[in-house]
Amino acid sequence: MNQVKHHNYFFKLRSFMFFMRESERLQKITDYFKKNLKKGYTEDSLKWALIDQGYSRTIIEKATEQMHKELAEKAPVLKEKPKINYQIIDEYDQPVSIKKSWWNFFK
Repeated sequence: MNQVKHHNYFFKLRSFMFFMRESERLQKITDYFKKNLKKGYTEDSLKWALIDQGYSRTIIEKATEQMHKELAEKAPVLKEKPKINYQIIDEYDQPVSIKKSWWNFFK
């Protein structure tokens, strides 16, 4: 009986250690993504580099989700929508005015 109890404890400890290793691995890959995105690499190129190194696609997807979550938490919150102004410029860097069509007269 005591041996069975000891075996269950060992199994729980071993699964806990595996879980810790996976979470550490996940954080390591997440940090890898954040560091290399700052350098200018694309997310897809980083994913393929990790796949070529033997990482599983599931842990890579979990890491990208975690990375997006962490970056979203650091992003500033916009309080109002930015107003976008645009102007059409010709080849001489002069503004071009757009004439309305006579079809729009009836609208």
